Amino acid sequence: MSKLVTIYGGSGFVGRYIARRMAREGWRVRVAVRRPNEALFVRPYGVVGQVEPVFCNIRDDASVRAAMRTADAVVNCVGTFDRGGANNFEAVQHQGAARIARIAAEEGVSHLVHISAIGADPEGRSLYARSKGRGEAAVRAHFPGAVILRPSVVFGPEDQFFNRFAAMARLGPVLPIVGAGTRFQPVYVDDVAQAAVAGVLGRAEPGVYELGGPDVATFRELMQRMLAVINRRRIVLGLPFWVGRIIATVLDALQGVTLGLFRNRILTRDQLVSLREDNVVSPGAKGLADLGIAPTAMDAVLPEYLWRFRPSGQYEAIKASARNLRA
Repeated sequence: MSKLVTIYGGSGFVGRYIARRMAREGWRVRVAVRRPNEALFVRPYGVVGQVEPVFCNIRDDASVRAAMRTADAVVNCVGTFDRGGANNFEAVQHQGAARIARIAAEEGVSHLVHISAIGADPEGRSLYARSKGRGEAAVRAHFPGAVILRPSVVFGPEDQFFNRFAAMARLGPVLPIVGAGTRFQPVYVDDVAQAAVAGVLGRAEPGVYELGGPDVATFRELMQRMLAVINRRRIVLGLPFWVGRIIATVLDALQGVTLGLFRNRILTRDQLVSLREDNVVSPGAKGLADLGIAPTAMDAVLPEYLWRFRPSGQYEAIKASARNLRA
């Protein structure tokens, strides 16, 4: 019988790419999520019955164990940007990660891959970084042979980075950002998936890998490259951090007074803290090259999914060609 991998958060942005690649490797794939009915799109990644979404709440031991039972390998892709609520930083990225690693060890799982983030640090400045760091420490304590992947900002068709700012660019002549000088090293989502598959298949030595693409650029430079792809002229306005603090405080307060009816997906105070630090691969860190993966450049991928934000969408190139003919 084919081997089985359980992917916690396997219907998310990164998880779905890992699920697809594991199916291509011939493995059975169990996609453990809170809402299996919303994850049915993963089934066609393999032949009938090869990829199946199942219910799991990573805050519950029995639920995690049931989703993991008989699995040969486990991948944890679950993460959150929510500071409050039941599925907050601590519950998901620390305690949830610890629970998955502990039960994987108890169940005799062969390989564990944990998706973390660059900047993870138990003593970090942001709550997000601290929860990620504590999660990593717990994973190593329970499962010393784990492969831990720390990607920089991840880009791809379903990302919440370039897609979000490209949508904002349609609203007016100015694109405001906070932390314009902060450096990022965007990594393609399928490169992250390849790294995870290497861990599942035992082709990666245990330890921490920091994943970044071939391009390092400031936040402002990334926005300018995105604007060039969508053919829009906008002023990229770098807001000082004190202005960002006011905006984030107001938005966080609005989420609080509405009891979560308004979800602050724009800028939180914790994200503001993270934006003060560069998000790039550390010197000397193991990375994609150590896994035999050639990183994918942004310019090779961004036009493939950001075209819908161009003034004429998919017809932009046709219109440009027609203008050249008239000339």
